[in-house]
Amino acid sequence: MTSLMGDPDVTGRFGEFGGRFVPESLMPAVIELEAAFREAWIDPAFRGEYTATLESYAGRPTRLYLAERLSAQVGAEVWLKREDLAHTGSHKINNVIGQALLARRMGKTRLIAETGAGQHGVATATAAALLGLEAKVYMGEVDVARQSLNVFRMRLLGAEVEPVTSGSRTLKDAVNEAMRSWVAALDDTHYCIGSVMGPHPYPWMVREFQRVIGDEARTQFLKAKGSPPDWVVACVGGGSNAAGTFAGFVDTPARLVGVEPAGGAAIGRGVGGIVHGMQSFFLQDEFGQVNEATSISAGLDYPGVGPEHAFLHTVGRARYDQITDDQVLEAVQLLARTEGIICALESAHAIAWLVEHQEEIAGASVVVTLSGRGDKDAETIAARLGFLEGDGHA
Repeated sequence: MTSLMGDPDVTGRFGEFGGRFVPESLMPAVIELEAAFREAWIDPAFRGEYTATLESYAGRPTRLYLAERLSAQVGAEVWLKREDLAHTGSHKINNVIGQALLARRMGKTRLIAETGAGQHGVATATAAALLGLEAKVYMGEVDVARQSLNVFRMRLLGAEVEPVTSGSRTLKDAVNEAMRSWVAALDDTHYCIGSVMGPHPYPWMVREFQRVIGDEARTQFLKAKGSPPDWVVACVGGGSNAAGTFAGFVDTPARLVGVEPAGGAAIGRGVGGIVHGMQSFFLQDEFGQVNEATSISAGLDYPGVGPEHAFLHTVGRARYDQITDDQVLEAVQLLARTEGIICALESAHAIAWLVEHQEEIAGASVVVTLSGRGDKDAETIAARLGFLEGDGHA
């Protein structure tokens, strides 16, 4: 049986979404990348090195944890896929290890990347240090300020961090600058995109590198329970942790839910368009200009969504709901106080969905991908909750 989340078509599309919309100067690079990935992905030596590195260095497999006290709180059996326990603190390492190994195989000596929450930037800097590559990370000036810990980590790992001052000074603009930089350095540089977005083959390639999340979780859940879960839930910005998770469950009866931020819900409030080399859903005005996304979580502060998520939505295989910033803050506290886990603001969208939909999931089994840990968000959370030193709450 052909999987609904199989390879894209020859034009790099999932249904009507995806494709390869890049300047002529970039076309040879993305064609070269597709050929290199196809060759590597069927090479047992490459796959073996990738898997071995994830196991010995990144800490895989991550745990699938039955959150008993959270389960009692929401009235469902909640299992957390603990990507927050992976090296660097999030699922981003899965993709970056794969792309860094591929870049080295292609003879590239330098990685560039965009980052919002900083986790992809940290993962890129980490992989570059591991493999002896140079790294430069583009990050919106707004995100540099609110994710200062991750900026420090990237620089400590030897990466150059360049604040982006154009546009909204967030993730969208970091992507723009990284793509411009790539054009000028194609011979020795690989652009390590952090999510299931951009021109083909990136959405497909990143999903395949993140598939390890869903494959592990499916195997772990079947071992524990003997049948697939009723629900599978993950946060969605560009959507890499969700795509990797869904890939493991798309061919089971499990209901798939992607949770978008209310201020950046490209599927919930967007329209079709072409941005950053792909056709998908984007927040746009009536003139086709991209509107700014807003979210308390820097990693979900993106006005579009990966094309495969647009496809899954259109064919009705996955549903995409929205959660507000206030609900996210409540969810961070709930998980911390019931399970002793401080999750990333991105991941808290998925936890908030459980609370919002308690009646719908009552008595069901739910796998939730906890995409990252929350130390990077400590200052933001403290400021929003009034837990700063000297306010009487510390």
